[in-house]
Amino acid sequence: MFSGGDYDEVARWLSNFVTSHAKRENPRVEAVVEAGGRREGESYGVRLRLGEALRPPAGGAPIELTYDEVGRNRGNLAWCAALANRIRALARELSLADIGSQRPA
Repeated sequence: MFSGGDYDEVARWLSNFVTSHAKRENPRVEAVVEAGGRREGESYGVRLRLGEALRPPAGGAPIELTYDEVGRNRGNLAWCAALANRIRALARELSLADIGSQRPA
């Protein structure tokens, strides 16, 4: 067993981490961390929301992270940098889609 914190503490850390990196690309992007239910104590699903748009889209698989993986690696700079890059890429994708949807017809 790792000493990365309990499930809820790790979920809070993950939500803060995802929010922080997403907002670096666009302050309007919100983090959606799926926890609880069938995931309780096992895993997290991560998506980003901008208005009604989600990335990965609804119906598609979210970024899947296990509780053990996040708890063990949240102090690992390389792992955090890789996750931050994934989150920022999704936030950019959402932002570009939002800009495209606002163009006059």
